[in-house]
Amino acid sequence: MSTKIAIVTGAGSGIGRASAVALLKAGWSVALAGRRADALAESVKLAGADGARAAAVPTDVTNPESVRALFAKVKDKWGRLDLLFNNAGQNAPGIPLEDLSFEQWKSVVDVNLTGMFLCIQEAFRVMKAQDPRGGRIINNGSISAHAPRPNSAPYTATKHAVTGLTKCASLDGRKYDIACGQIDIGNALTEMAARMAKGVPQANGEIAIEAVMDVRHVADAIVHMAGLPPEANMQFVTVMATKMPFVGRG
Repeated sequence: MSTKIAIVTGAGSGIGRASAVALLKAGWSVALAGRRADALAESVKLAGADGARAAAVPTDVTNPESVRALFAKVKDKWGRLDLLFNNAGQNAPGIPLEDLSFEQWKSVVDVNLTGMFLCIQEAFRVMKAQDPRGGRIINNGSISAHAPRPNSAPYTATKHAVTGLTKCASLDGRKYDIACGQIDIGNALTEMAARMAKGVPQANGEIAIEAVMDVRHVADAIVHMAGLPPEANMQFVTVMATKMPFVGRG
């Protein structure tokens, strides 16, 4: 099959939507995974004629059976998997650490860490058994995989953990010809990041407007990472608004 096959999680909005559309326009066939069928359908629509190579698959990444069903549908439809963009993510309210509920903590951990692990696990099972063997996994880390924002314990903790998971998957995937890398994104203009342009808390207690960038730059980076030959891997990539307060944060 000449067309490469991808799964993008969290494809119903933001970075996932932009990346899924960009992959479709670059000639990939893409399974768009997310909780809301209507949002996935809108993402496919944005791809225009290239949406004919898309499949919208409502998926809950925190549910092992739902994740298994996603990968089974891709294998049944296309016969293989070349790329997983592990993008689904969730945040908690920006409230003091001591005021977070257990449910708020667990919800973020379930999506950002457990969900990512479950998808990696299924990708390994498919990629190591197919012919030709192997594939590529790109995990969505974050600037928060390096430095926290105020009142961000669940999100920052899970994104730090994603870095460890990326390293483990990169190491354990070698024997199966599976490459695993991570993209750390800062202030891409999506629904989640719109608040940056209005002002967000800084480490010194001030509220400050932060620079943002067009999300298409992230999508372009995903397409580039995905298109590398099997012998090359971009292990860690940071794509951020040039003037955002990351270097020197705090």
